[in-house]
Amino acid sequence: MINIFHIVSNKIWSGPEQYAYDLMLKLKDRDDYYVEMVCGKSDAVLSRFRPLEIPLSILPLKGITDLDSPKRFKRLLKRGQCIIHVHSFGDAVTAILAKHMSSNSKNVRIVLSLHGVERPRLNMASKMVYRELDRVVFASQKAYDSFMPRIKKFDAEKAVIIRDSVLKAHIDTSAPSLREQLGIAPEKALIMYHGRLSHEKGVDTLIKALSQIDRSTYHLVLVGEGHHKFMAKIKGFIVANQMLGNVSFLGFSPCVQSLVNQCDFGVLPSIVPEALGLSNLEYMMHAKAHIATNNGAQLEYLTHGENALLVDPDNQFQLADAIQRLITDTTLRNTIAQQAKKDHDDHLGYDPFYTKITEMYKTLF
Repeated sequence: MINIFHIVSNKIWSGPEQYAYDLMLKLKDRDDYYVEMVCGKSDAVLSRFRPLEIPLSILPLKGITDLDSPKRFKRLLKRGQCIIHVHSFGDAVTAILAKHMSSNSKNVRIVLSLHGVERPRLNMASKMVYRELDRVVFASQKAYDSFMPRIKKFDAEKAVIIRDSVLKAHIDTSAPSLREQLGIAPEKALIMYHGRLSHEKGVDTLIKALSQIDRSTYHLVLVGEGHHKFMAKIKGFIVANQMLGNVSFLGFSPCVQSLVNQCDFGVLPSIVPEALGLSNLEYMMHAKAHIATNNGAQLEYLTHGENALLVDPDNQFQLADAIQRLITDTTLRNTIAQQAKKDHDDHLGYDPFYTKITEMYKTLF
């Protein structure tokens, strides 16, 4: 049996948490794995992991200067083959320290999944951290190419590309209709964004783009949370541009795929390059057209005009044109949606990702 410990220290629910959640859900009933979550003190995250009914350890996880967390974490590594799967550089430091404090260190392996398009840290201490890792998992070729050519003396055999995916959730058909709940007229296009609400994700660009479009033709639903200063800024823009009746903030939702299933199309206008984009895959799996930006790994699985519409990042005018096309051209919207569904099912489903991850786990011993 292999003991798998996932460490997630974010205070809000985002891509890394969903990644770990889906893996734990798949692994927890297998006889050849023991699984446990290690989280920080965040009710938003803990409330999502608790229903998994797996062991859950709560540690401070306050970053690289936090010595209490590895001291407490080492107690979980007492026996057997252990894999610590982390999702940030700071949590990798915690894992490394816990491993070296453990009497079972020779049987402990550390995996770092990088969920962004990022460059390696190149100071001496960071290089020492990278050398301690047993695998670095990249979600796409884009993420790999951003990182690997810039780091010297790193064992390339430790780097693997395993394209992310997301489990299809049960759709509760008895859930309230968004159109009924929000009073959205049938003739209006129901547009959806889900994810972190931030400038980096292009949410303000999306609001600006919609301000150029006839308000009688659409209603936007925003699913997710953001920093209070950013939220105040975009809400101020919405009020100033008389868009209050066209935009709804739903906050975090544990059943986001049920909401995706109700929309007419999605918009994911990220300004920063995406390492993959789990939200993109959720529109595709539910046969929904969506608009994305063309600056990240989206180009590895999206083709403009075929399974999505692609626009330049932070370009409100291109984005407005793309949104207008999907509002008015329902034939195009449906054609894109069906091709997106086919491409997802043929190439982007969860099973190939899960197989590669579990095979990678086994190669560590």
